[in-house]
Amino acid sequence: MAKGRALQLYKALLKESSKFSDYNFRHYAITRTKDAFRANKSEPDPVKIQDFLHIAQKNLEMIKRQVTIGEMFRAERLIIDNDS
Repeated sequence: MAKGRALQLYKALLKESSKFSDYNFRHYAITRTKDAFRANKSEPDPVKIQDFLHIAQKNLEMIKRQVTIGEMFRAERLIIDNDS
């Protein structure tokens, strides 16, 4: 069950992170998500896994808020943003 929840959160975090309009924020959020899940991939302790999933859920909520705020104050796109 935790594995399915982890995969669901992973996909949701990547999808939401890709919505950042700023390249630097987008790149950081995607990289940080991948690194965090990779680092905890082989964690055997169910309590630590639940703690990690709780933190991931909180981060997802934070990213959703930040994307919304970023859209309200959208700046001019950078040249590097045209490639993404």
